[in-house]
Amino acid sequence: MATQQSQVVMQPQGIALHAQPQENERFAHPHKVMLGLYVGAFLGMLSETSMNIALPDLCDTFGITTGSAQWMVVGYMLAIGIVLPCVGFLLKWVRAKTLVLVALACFLVGSVLSAVAPVFALVLAGRIIQGIGTGIVLPTMYAAIMRVFPPRKIGAANGVAGLVIMFAPVIGPTLAGLIIGAFSWRAIFMLFAIVSMVAIACTAATFVTPIETTRPKVDALSVLASVIGFGCLVAGVSLVADMGFSPLVVALLAIGVLVVACYAYRQLHITNPVLDLRALGIASFRTPALMVTCSFACTLAIMYLAPQELQRGLGLSTSVAGMLMLAGGVVNAVCSFLTGRWYDRVGARPLVLAGAIIGIVGSLLFLTIGVTTAPAFFILAHVVFMIGIPLMQQSAQSAALKGLPRELAADGSTILNTMQQVFGAIGTSIATCLLGMGSGASEAEGFVAGSRYGYVFGLALIVVVLVFAFFLRDGRDRARRDPARSA
Repeated sequence: MATQQSQVVMQPQGIALHAQPQENERFAHPHKVMLGLYVGAFLGMLSETSMNIALPDLCDTFGITTGSAQWMVVGYMLAIGIVLPCVGFLLKWVRAKTLVLVALACFLVGSVLSAVAPVFALVLAGRIIQGIGTGIVLPTMYAAIMRVFPPRKIGAANGVAGLVIMFAPVIGPTLAGLIIGAFSWRAIFMLFAIVSMVAIACTAATFVTPIETTRPKVDALSVLASVIGFGCLVAGVSLVADMGFSPLVVALLAIGVLVVACYAYRQLHITNPVLDLRALGIASFRTPALMVTCSFACTLAIMYLAPQELQRGLGLSTSVAGMLMLAGGVVNAVCSFLTGRWYDRVGARPLVLAGAIIGIVGSLLFLTIGVTTAPAFFILAHVVFMIGIPLMQQSAQSAALKGLPRELAADGSTILNTMQQVFGAIGTSIATCLLGMGSGASEAEGFVAGSRYGYVFGLALIVVVLVFAFFLRDGRDRARRDPARSA
């Protein structure tokens, strides 16, 4: 008879192992355990979404071009893309608490370095160090959720994580603008430093180590291939918009694709892979993982286009554009939280189907925006779109992680975050290229026309999610076939 106590299981060799209970008494207050990771994840997303507004000030301070300043964004993404594939392996070697503290310490050091840097090169170096911290914290948070929370509460837990992550884009640009107006761009990095210290204190006080360290053999060739392959791939797709398919960009993309392919082959054929890609062979993980990737790429593309269209297409000021984006951001954050609870009740498929349909409606509304469109209509389109996105993305992510055995949870989280980072960069680059294809009688009309091409691209990604939804088998389906799994 099942109980809440650990049961002793005798192996054939006579070794006694303690079976993991469904709900571990050690995690009586799981959200308290996760508090440091929540703050760290919020910090990483806040840093990613608030930096764009500071780029003009950086250009003025250091006398650099806009292209050079863009490396504050590209460098951050590059660091995350390089680190992410190694996190699953690092969690097998280093205690999760230690790894998180190191990651948050990196963010603190990078923030202070950027805040006091006398030259741009040091500001960029600090930014890259921040990216290392974010690249570790995000997948570790989702891997820890799978261990800290019981299976029946995974959806709600992911909903809280989604709320934390989506709240950062809601306040990031507005908060950064206010800080720069009152102080300077350096004050943004000091804010990051203060928040990172809070995250360190919370992690040290409340986080426990829910992930087992097995210390497998280190494959140095895989680590090197991961750094080169994913680094070149992310750098290549990030530079397409500014440099086009120049020889440098083509070379980076070619090297990235080739090395990543060799890396993947090696992971599937060695005893102790850095990243266990066998997770992609599990249909209950692979299908929702592809859905998460498509919806995330769509979100980044649309959110890259929309604020620029408001300013350059509809002729609104930066402050007004930011205010118009606020309503959709708040709705997105609230729906991310609620979706987790709904997932625990009805499963992923109905939520993804509803989210895809709502997202398609929102995309179609975006396509009707013109230079004379009333701001209220944009708010409507944005809010509708932002209702659909968390229904798709949050539900699919919960289904993907729940579809894995516990020993693959860390690798699965890393794979999900890596796919989102790489394909999110690709989606943004495609949207930027499509934006340049627009033409019209005026610059504003040309910008609106280019934005529509980007919205069509986003719409196509949502249609892909809708098709995949019919092949989705979520946790409730598996529970019916295997009652013991949900006992």
